[in-house]
Amino acid sequence: MSTRQPGALEWLFGLQRVGVHPGLSRVQQLLEDLGHPEQAFQCVLVGGTNGKGSTSASLASVLRAAGWRVGLFTSPHLTRFSERFVVDGVELGSEQVEAALGIIRPLAERGEASFFEVVTALGCELFREAGVEWAVFEVGLGGVWTPPTLWTLL
Repeated sequence: MSTRQPGALEWLFGLQRVGVHPGLSRVQQLLEDLGHPEQAFQCVLVGGTNGKGSTSASLASVLRAAGWRVGLFTSPHLTRFSERFVVDGVELGSEQVEAALGIIRPLAERGEASFFEVVTALGCELFREAGVEWAVFEVGLGGVWTPPTLWTLL
């Protein structure tokens, strides 16, 4: 009898069953274990009830027009998980996303990170790897629990 290890995305979506765990300690530890990727760029958080997606896309466009290398994190995705991660207007490839998840997974498992904590850290790691100078993060209710190191502008 074989015990198949789930793929990176299968594992990640399995974390949704765990639910939300208020607090910052797990995501802060995960970011620390990754070498603080969130400190590699400036960040704008966009939260609220309506218009987050269009506002985030507009801000990313303005920053790109100003000459910055820009990451855009949106949630949720519509058809592909990798849609959540865009650099300079181009969606990152699923191979790149899964490779970064491979790095994050053992750290997240050790720290019992939730789906949203892993996805936040994943966005930070992908944007650091891509060398973005500014990142625009669309946040929902989870914005209340976003690590303070991401709070450049609200």
